[in-house]
Amino acid sequence: MSIAGFPTSSDIYLEVDGMRVAVVQSYAAKTTKNSTAVEAFGEAEPVATVPGQAAHVIELTRLYATDEAIRDGVDFYSLENFSLVICKPDRKIIYSDCQWSAIQESANIGSMVLEKVTLVASRRIETGV
Repeated sequence: MSIAGFPTSSDIYLEVDGMRVAVVQSYAAKTTKNSTAVEAFGEAEPVATVPGQAAHVIELTRLYATDEAIRDGVDFYSLENFSLVICKPDRKIIYSDCQWSAIQESANIGSMVLEKVTLVASRRIETGV
């Protein structure tokens, strides 16, 4: 029996067209769904609920641009339709068609570090490894 390791920051990354552009130290994901109750005349309680669309919001902490992304001049503020990939020991989670909704930046001279980035993703895909 082999023991799979714990995910590290190299296992959480942003990807654009198959290229890693940043690694992420940590993340917090929240998915919400606005469902609607169906009411019927004369009934005291709803007779059913209709599921709404899922909304995926992910907050990333401490993003580091990869050397390749820095060489290619990737600008995080202009990124659109990218993916967040999270590799876990037994599966991979991909949030696709991402757009950023907030960026908080701080860095030392010579480094490209984004402190917090909030993403909105249109899809969440989970695959086995």
